[in-house]
Amino acid sequence: MAAEFALIVLGLAVILVAGDLLVRGAVSLATAFSIPTLIVSLTIVAFGTSAPEFFVAVRSVLDGHSGLAEGSIVGSNIANMLLVLGVPALIFPISAKTNGLRQHAIALLIATAAFAAAAYLLREVDEVTGAALFAGIIVYVGYMWWRATHGEKDDPVVDEVEEYADDKKLSANTFLYILGGVVGLPIGAGLLTSHGAALAETLGARQEIIGLGLLALGTSLPELATVLAAAFRKKSDVAMGGAIGSNVFNILAVGGASGLAGGFGFATSSLVFDIPVMLGATAFVALFALTRRDIGRSAGLLMTAAYFAFLTTLVLAVGAD
Repeated sequence: MAAEFALIVLGLAVILVAGDLLVRGAVSLATAFSIPTLIVSLTIVAFGTSAPEFFVAVRSVLDGHSGLAEGSIVGSNIANMLLVLGVPALIFPISAKTNGLRQHAIALLIATAAFAAAAYLLREVDEVTGAALFAGIIVYVGYMWWRATHGEKDDPVVDEVEEYADDKKLSANTFLYILGGVVGLPIGAGLLTSHGAALAETLGARQEIIGLGLLALGTSLPELATVLAAAFRKKSDVAMGGAIGSNVFNILAVGGASGLAGGFGFATSSLVFDIPVMLGATAFVALFALTRRDIGRSAGLLMTAAYFAFLTTLVLAVGAD
Protein backbone atom coordinates (compact mmCIF):
# COMPACT_ATOMS: atom_id res chain seq x y z
CA MET A 1 0.00 0.00 0.00
CA ALA A 2 2.89 2.36 0.76
CA ALA A 3 4.24 1.82 -2.76
CA GLU A 4 0.85 2.60 -4.31
CA PHE A 5 0.53 5.77 -2.26
CA ALA A 6 4.07 6.87 -3.20
CA LEU A 7 3.35 6.34 -6.90
CA ILE A 8 0.13 8.35 -6.61
CA VAL A 9 2.08 11.21 -5.04
CA LEU A 10 4.65 10.91 -7.84
CA GLY A 11 1.84 10.99 -10.40
CA LEU A 12 0.40 14.13 -8.81
CA ALA A 13 3.80 15.83 -8.90
CA VAL A 14 4.35 14.89 -12.54
CA ILE A 15 0.92 15.99 -13.73
CA LEU A 16 0.98 19.31 -11.85
CA VAL A 17 4.46 20.25 -13.08
CA ALA A 18 3.58 19.13 -16.62
CA GLY A 19 0.40 21.19 -16.59
CA ASP A 20 2.29 24.30 -15.55
CA LEU A 21 4.99 23.70 -18.19
CA LEU A 22 2.38 23.26 -20.92
CA VAL A 23 0.61 26.50 -20.02
CA ARG A 24 3.81 28.53 -19.86
CA GLY A 25 5.18 27.08 -23.07
CA ALA A 26 1.93 27.50 -24.98
CA VAL A 27 1.51 31.09 -23.77
CA SER A 28 5.07 31.93 -24.79
CA LEU A 29 4.57 30.37 -28.23
CA ALA A 30 1.21 32.04 -28.84
CA THR A 31 2.31 35.51 -27.80
CA ALA A 32 5.49 35.21 -29.84
CA PHE A 33 3.24 34.90 -32.91
CA SER A 34 1.32 38.01 -31.81
CA ILE A 35 -1.83 36.16 -30.83
CA PRO A 36 -3.76 38.63 -28.63
CA THR A 37 -3.41 38.13 -24.89
CA LEU A 38 -7.19 37.91 -24.55
CA ILE A 39 -7.35 34.91 -26.89
CA VAL A 40 -4.43 33.28 -25.09
CA SER A 41 -6.07 33.86 -21.72
CA LEU A 42 -9.53 32.58 -22.62
CA THR A 43 -8.32 29.49 -24.47
CA ILE A 44 -4.81 28.22 -23.76
CA VAL A 45 -4.54 29.37 -20.16
CA ALA A 46 -8.14 28.71 -19.17
CA PHE A 47 -8.11 25.16 -20.50
CA GLY A 48 -4.46 24.58 -19.61
CA THR A 49 -4.92 25.29 -15.91
CA SER A 50 -7.63 22.59 -15.84
CA ALA A 51 -5.35 20.14 -17.67
CA PRO A 52 -4.51 17.99 -14.59
CA GLU A 53 -8.18 17.38 -13.79
CA PHE A 54 -8.93 16.92 -17.50
CA PHE A 55 -6.28 14.27 -18.09
CA VAL A 56 -7.00 12.42 -14.84
CA ALA A 57 -10.74 12.20 -15.54
CA VAL A 58 -10.48 11.28 -19.22
CA ARG A 59 -7.70 8.74 -18.62
CA SER A 60 -9.75 7.20 -15.81
CA VAL A 61 -12.71 6.70 -18.15
CA LEU A 62 -10.54 5.28 -20.94
CA ASP A 63 -8.86 2.86 -18.51
CA GLY A 64 -12.18 1.64 -17.17
CA HIS A 65 -11.88 3.39 -13.79
CA SER A 66 -14.86 5.69 -14.21
CA GLY A 67 -15.36 5.95 -10.45
CA LEU A 68 -12.10 7.91 -10.25
CA ALA A 69 -13.38 10.33 -12.90
CA GLU A 70 -16.67 11.01 -11.13
CA GLY A 71 -14.94 11.33 -7.77
CA SER A 72 -12.22 13.67 -9.00
CA ILE A 73 -14.72 16.04 -10.69
CA VAL A 74 -17.04 16.24 -7.69
CA GLY A 75 -14.16 16.29 -5.20
CA SER A 76 -12.29 19.06 -7.03
CA ASN A 77 -15.38 21.25 -7.00
CA ILE A 78 -15.88 20.68 -3.27
CA ALA A 79 -12.21 21.44 -2.59
CA ASN A 80 -12.29 24.62 -4.68
CA MET A 81 -15.33 25.97 -2.85
CA LEU A 82 -14.52 24.99 0.74
CA LEU A 83 -10.72 24.65 0.96
CA VAL A 84 -9.35 26.92 -1.76
CA LEU A 85 -11.55 29.83 -0.65
CA GLY A 86 -11.90 28.89 3.02
CA VAL A 87 -8.22 28.81 4.02
CA PRO A 88 -7.28 32.20 2.46
CA ALA A 89 -10.37 33.76 4.08
CA LEU A 90 -8.83 32.91 7.46
CA ILE A 91 -6.02 35.34 6.57
CA PHE A 92 -7.73 38.08 4.52
CA PRO A 93 -11.39 38.58 3.59
CA ILE A 94 -12.18 37.30 0.09
CA SER A 95 -13.81 40.12 -1.86
CA ALA A 96 -17.04 39.46 -3.77
CA LYS A 97 -17.62 43.00 -5.00
CA THR A 98 -15.95 42.78 -8.41
CA ASN A 99 -17.96 43.52 -11.54
CA GLY A 100 -19.01 40.37 -13.34
CA LEU A 101 -18.69 37.99 -10.40
CA ARG A 102 -22.46 37.61 -10.14
CA GLN A 103 -22.69 36.46 -13.73
CA HIS A 104 -20.00 33.84 -13.23
CA ALA A 105 -21.71 32.65 -10.05
CA ILE A 106 -24.95 32.23 -12.01
CA ALA A 107 -23.04 30.29 -14.69
CA LEU A 108 -21.64 28.02 -11.97
CA LEU A 109 -25.10 27.43 -10.51
CA ILE A 110 -26.48 26.53 -13.95
CA ALA A 111 -23.56 24.18 -14.70
CA THR A 112 -23.82 22.53 -11.28
CA ALA A 113 -27.58 22.11 -11.65
CA ALA A 114 -27.10 20.48 -15.08
CA PHE A 115 -24.50 18.09 -13.64
CA ALA A 116 -26.78 17.23 -10.70
CA ALA A 117 -29.70 16.67 -13.08
CA ALA A 118 -27.61 14.16 -15.03
CA ALA A 119 -26.72 12.44 -11.76
CA TYR A 120 -30.21 12.17 -10.32
CA LEU A 121 -32.28 11.77 -13.49
CA LEU A 122 -29.94 9.75 -15.71
CA ARG A 123 -27.57 8.27 -13.12
CA GLU A 124 -24.75 8.81 -15.61
CA VAL A 125 -22.95 11.22 -17.90
CA ASP A 126 -23.01 9.49 -21.27
CA GLU A 127 -21.79 10.67 -24.68
CA VAL A 128 -24.88 12.79 -25.35
CA THR A 129 -24.77 14.45 -21.93
CA GLY A 130 -21.03 14.94 -22.31
CA ALA A 131 -21.56 16.69 -25.64
CA ALA A 132 -24.14 18.99 -24.06
CA LEU A 133 -21.81 19.84 -21.17
CA PHE A 134 -18.91 20.52 -23.53
CA ALA A 135 -21.13 22.77 -25.63
CA GLY A 136 -21.74 24.68 -22.41
CA ILE A 137 -18.05 25.47 -21.97
CA ILE A 138 -17.95 26.90 -25.49
CA VAL A 139 -20.86 29.17 -24.61
CA TYR A 140 -19.17 30.15 -21.33
CA VAL A 141 -15.86 31.05 -23.00
CA GLY A 142 -17.80 32.96 -25.64
CA TYR A 143 -19.56 34.91 -22.91
CA MET A 144 -16.24 35.80 -21.24
CA TRP A 145 -14.92 36.89 -24.64
CA TRP A 146 -17.95 39.10 -25.19
CA ARG A 147 -17.58 40.75 -21.77
CA ALA A 148 -13.86 41.34 -22.25
CA THR A 149 -14.36 42.92 -25.68
CA HIS A 150 -17.35 45.10 -24.73
CA GLY A 151 -15.85 47.31 -22.09
CA GLU A 152 -16.05 45.03 -19.02
CA LYS A 153 -12.57 45.67 -17.68
CA ASP A 154 -12.82 44.05 -14.26
CA ASP A 155 -13.93 40.54 -15.07
CA PRO A 156 -12.40 38.42 -12.29
CA VAL A 157 -12.16 35.22 -14.33
CA VAL A 158 -10.38 36.93 -17.24
CA ASP A 159 -8.07 38.70 -14.78
CA GLU A 160 -7.23 35.40 -13.10
CA VAL A 161 -6.19 33.62 -16.26
CA GLU A 162 -4.27 36.65 -17.55
CA GLU A 163 -1.97 36.31 -14.52
CA TYR A 164 -0.33 33.38 -16.30
CA ALA A 165 0.25 35.26 -19.53
CA ASP A 166 3.40 37.05 -18.44
CA ASP A 167 6.07 35.31 -20.54
CA LYS A 168 5.69 36.93 -23.94
CA LYS A 169 9.03 36.05 -25.52
CA LEU A 170 9.86 32.96 -27.52
CA SER A 171 12.87 31.34 -25.88
CA ALA A 172 14.84 28.14 -26.25
CA ASN A 173 12.88 26.72 -23.33
CA THR A 174 9.48 27.27 -24.95
CA PHE A 175 9.41 24.02 -26.92
CA LEU A 176 10.95 22.11 -24.01
CA TYR A 177 8.12 23.37 -21.80
CA ILE A 178 5.51 22.28 -24.34
CA LEU A 179 7.20 18.91 -24.84
CA GLY A 180 7.45 18.40 -21.09
CA GLY A 181 3.77 19.19 -20.69
CA VAL A 182 2.60 17.01 -23.58
CA VAL A 183 4.69 14.05 -22.40
CA GLY A 184 4.22 14.56 -18.66
CA LEU A 185 0.44 14.99 -18.53
CA PRO A 186 -0.49 11.52 -19.84
CA ILE A 187 2.31 9.89 -17.83
CA GLY A 188 1.14 11.55 -14.62
CA ALA A 189 -2.49 10.74 -15.39
CA GLY A 190 -1.57 7.12 -16.04
CA LEU A 191 0.22 6.84 -12.69
CA LEU A 192 -2.72 8.42 -10.87
CA THR A 193 -5.44 6.33 -12.45
CA SER A 194 -3.73 2.94 -12.36
CA HIS A 195 -2.34 3.24 -8.85
CA GLY A 196 -5.40 5.11 -7.57
CA ALA A 197 -7.54 2.17 -8.68
CA ALA A 198 -5.04 -0.27 -7.16
CA LEU A 199 -5.06 1.62 -3.86
CA ALA A 200 -8.86 1.53 -3.79
CA GLU A 201 -8.76 -2.22 -4.33
CA THR A 202 -6.13 -2.69 -1.62
CA LEU A 203 -8.18 -0.68 0.86
CA GLY A 204 -11.41 -2.33 -0.21
CA ALA A 205 -12.83 1.13 -0.91
CA ARG A 206 -14.85 2.60 -3.75
CA GLN A 207 -12.81 4.27 -6.50
CA GLU A 208 -14.96 7.37 -5.98
CA ILE A 209 -13.47 7.81 -2.50
CA ILE A 210 -9.92 7.95 -3.87
CA GLY A 211 -11.04 10.43 -6.51
CA LEU A 212 -13.01 12.56 -4.04
CA GLY A 213 -10.21 12.72 -1.52
CA LEU A 214 -6.66 12.07 -2.66
CA LEU A 215 -6.86 12.98 -6.35
CA ALA A 216 -9.16 15.98 -5.92
CA LEU A 217 -7.13 17.39 -3.04
CA GLY A 218 -3.86 16.90 -4.90
CA THR A 219 -5.00 18.61 -8.10
CA SER A 220 -6.51 21.50 -6.08
CA LEU A 221 -3.32 22.36 -4.16
CA PRO A 222 -1.87 24.61 -6.92
CA GLU A 223 -5.16 26.54 -7.01
CA LEU A 224 -4.95 26.95 -3.23
CA ALA A 225 -1.41 28.32 -3.55
CA THR A 226 -2.54 30.73 -6.29
CA VAL A 227 -5.47 32.02 -4.22
CA LEU A 228 -3.28 32.44 -1.13
CA ALA A 229 -0.80 34.46 -3.20
CA ALA A 230 -3.65 36.58 -4.60
CA ALA A 231 -4.98 37.18 -1.08
CA PHE A 232 -1.58 38.34 0.16
CA ARG A 233 -1.36 40.70 -2.83
CA LYS A 234 -4.80 42.08 -1.86
CA LYS A 235 -6.29 40.74 -5.11
CA SER A 236 -8.85 38.51 -3.44
CA ASP A 237 -11.49 39.38 -6.05
CA VAL A 238 -9.33 37.49 -8.52
CA ALA A 239 -9.24 34.63 -6.01
CA MET A 240 -12.99 34.11 -5.94
CA GLY A 241 -13.30 34.55 -9.69
CA GLY A 242 -10.60 31.95 -10.24
CA ALA A 243 -12.23 29.38 -7.98
CA ILE A 244 -15.66 29.88 -9.54
CA GLY A 245 -14.27 29.77 -13.07
CA SER A 246 -12.29 26.63 -12.27
CA ASN A 247 -15.44 24.85 -11.13
CA VAL A 248 -17.31 25.86 -14.27
CA PHE A 249 -14.48 24.38 -16.35
CA ASN A 250 -14.39 21.23 -14.20
CA ILE A 251 -18.06 20.50 -14.77
CA LEU A 252 -18.45 21.58 -18.38
CA ALA A 253 -15.04 20.88 -19.94
CA VAL A 254 -13.73 18.01 -17.80
CA GLY A 255 -17.14 16.43 -17.22
CA GLY A 256 -18.09 16.91 -20.85
CA ALA A 257 -14.86 15.41 -22.20
CA SER A 258 -15.17 12.47 -19.80
CA GLY A 259 -18.66 11.82 -21.11
CA LEU A 260 -17.47 11.96 -24.70
CA ALA A 261 -14.61 9.58 -23.85
CA GLY A 262 -17.06 6.87 -22.79
CA GLY A 263 -19.00 8.28 -19.88
CA PHE A 264 -19.26 7.52 -16.18
CA GLY A 265 -22.00 6.61 -13.76
CA PHE A 266 -22.88 7.76 -10.26
CA ALA A 267 -22.75 5.46 -7.24
CA THR A 268 -25.68 5.52 -4.84
CA SER A 269 -23.40 6.85 -2.09
CA SER A 270 -22.45 9.75 -4.36
CA LEU A 271 -26.10 10.65 -4.86
CA VAL A 272 -26.76 10.47 -1.13
CA PHE A 273 -23.68 12.30 0.17
CA ASP A 274 -21.02 13.55 -2.25
CA ILE A 275 -23.19 15.49 -4.70
CA PRO A 276 -25.33 17.09 -1.96
CA VAL A 277 -22.09 18.33 -0.36
CA MET A 278 -21.01 19.78 -3.72
CA LEU A 279 -24.40 21.43 -4.18
CA GLY A 280 -24.33 22.90 -0.68
CA ALA A 281 -20.76 24.20 -1.00
CA THR A 282 -21.52 25.74 -4.41
CA ALA A 283 -24.71 27.42 -3.19
CA PHE A 284 -22.92 28.75 -0.10
CA VAL A 285 -20.16 30.45 -2.10
CA ALA A 286 -22.56 31.63 -4.81
CA LEU A 287 -24.63 33.35 -2.13
CA PHE A 288 -21.67 35.59 -1.27
CA ALA A 289 -21.08 36.41 -4.93
CA LEU A 290 -24.75 37.15 -5.63
CA THR A 291 -25.13 39.39 -2.56
CA ARG A 292 -21.66 40.96 -3.04
CA ARG A 293 -20.69 40.08 0.53
CA ASP A 294 -17.05 39.35 1.35
CA ILE A 295 -16.10 35.94 2.72
CA GLY A 296 -14.76 36.79 6.17
CA ARG A 297 -12.86 34.79 8.77
CA SER A 298 -15.97 33.26 10.35
CA ALA A 299 -17.20 31.97 7.01
CA GLY A 300 -13.68 30.85 6.12
CA LEU A 301 -13.43 28.88 9.36
CA LEU A 302 -16.80 27.25 8.69
CA MET A 303 -15.79 26.34 5.13
CA THR A 304 -12.41 24.93 6.16
CA ALA A 305 -13.96 22.92 8.99
CA ALA A 306 -16.64 21.61 6.63
CA TYR A 307 -14.00 20.45 4.17
CA PHE A 308 -12.02 18.54 6.78
CA ALA A 309 -15.26 17.06 8.10
CA PHE A 310 -15.93 15.90 4.53
CA LEU A 311 -12.45 14.33 4.31
CA THR A 312 -12.95 12.66 7.69
CA THR A 313 -16.21 11.15 6.46
CA LEU A 314 -14.38 9.77 3.42
CA VAL A 315 -11.69 8.20 5.61
CA LEU A 316 -14.33 6.60 7.81
CA ALA A 317 -16.10 5.34 4.70
CA VAL A 318 -12.93 3.49 3.68
CA GLY A 319 -13.13 1.44 6.85
CA ALA A 320 -16.83 0.81 6.35
CA ASP A 321 -16.55 -0.45 2.75
